[in-house]
Amino acid sequence: MFDHSADLLDKIRLGEDSYLKLKEVRFAGPKVSAPHKDSLADELAAFANSRGGVCVLGVDDSREVLGIALERLDLVEDFVRQLCLDRIAPPLAPVIERLRLPSTAGEQLPVLKIEVTRSLFVHKSPGGYLHRVGSAKRELAPDYLARLFQQRSQARIIRFDEQPVPGAGLDDLADHLWQRFASPRVPDTRAVLLDKLAMARPDADGALRPTIAGVLMASTDPRRWLPNAFIQAVAYRGTQVRPQGDTAYQLDAQDITGPLDAQVLAACHFVRKNMQVYATKAEGRRDWPQYDLTAVFEALVNAVAHRDYSIHGAKIRLRMFADRLELHTPGGIPNTMTVDSLPYRQAARNEALTSLLAKCQVPEADKALTGRSAMMDKRGEGVQIILDQSELLSGKRPLYRLVDDSELLLVIPAAAPPEADE
Repeated sequence: MFDHSADLLDKIRLGEDSYLKLKEVRFAGPKVSAPHKDSLADELAAFANSRGGVCVLGVDDSREVLGIALERLDLVEDFVRQLCLDRIAPPLAPVIERLRLPSTAGEQLPVLKIEVTRSLFVHKSPGGYLHRVGSAKRELAPDYLARLFQQRSQARIIRFDEQPVPGAGLDDLADHLWQRFASPRVPDTRAVLLDKLAMARPDADGALRPTIAGVLMASTDPRRWLPNAFIQAVAYRGTQVRPQGDTAYQLDAQDITGPLDAQVLAACHFVRKNMQVYATKAEGRRDWPQYDLTAVFEALVNAVAHRDYSIHGAKIRLRMFADRLELHTPGGIPNTMTVDSLPYRQAARNEALTSLLAKCQVPEADKALTGRSAMMDKRGEGVQIILDQSELLSGKRPLYRLVDDSELLLVIPAAAPPEADE
């Protein structure tokens, strides 16, 4: 928005509106005294709850470019970043750009341009839930706020995985990743195909943009738009997590990124690399792994397919201990399902994602590892496979548990070493 300095300067000369806010910066010793943190947080959150906008620091209400001392730009940028984390929930991550703009005297002065895109979430700031109305911010009326929650992440009247991603374009999807879903018999254009697959949808302005499902399956790094769309994997020495800062007990750790199918396979390889594999010579050598990798694969597919991507700050956590594997998946159980009914019922939180994963082929080299030719089976047998295959190997039944109605925990007991040969 206002990508060129000349465009931004022209906009400033016209004055504030729904997309522009101007703020003078003042200091008290080594600290920023104006704008006030709460006031600026309100302005930025209001942009995010509306259609986005730009706040320029270093320009006053009379549209005069006052600038920011060059040596204090770092201080002001840190000030903005911190208030976006501390005073806005969920936190904002605006684009902060340093520019020079001419004053009325013709001097080129440093300013900070803070660009906020329309958010996938509804943000609360110190002033409450605000939005932009012309050149002012206003509290959202209860009925408007209810509609906004419905349209965005929390209420899911519109499926979250089918929502267009603000700021993303079709060119942000890698050709080789979306083309794998194309049918050779139906030569659709890119736009038509992506729309059919719910990988793209028109936004409020009519522009076709990738959806949540689109960036999760066809971008090389979905974290650009969904910072917590990855699997955090850690292998521990022993059976407990040690005090924070003690890293000696960690055997391995990896943040697993990329499109969802690649995340699943990489997480399977992480488990295979870090689990113990015992051997017995009874009736010939036989390997005895701690975990059934087909069960692990099914658990990971379920995690990426059914997690709640609207929960800001939550990621899938894979934890390996000496005696168990834990898989933490953000989100409660969808619809009317319960922990006890998981093996017997089907309910998809992310229907576009599950459809894409069912169409996504497992690479030939990984078919032996996963036991499948496609990433997901629509018959709903995954949970039963996890329970039965794991129990067959270890003699202990895996356990599902709902934590605070916001996270599903799966615990798979590790198989014990076979008894020594006599």
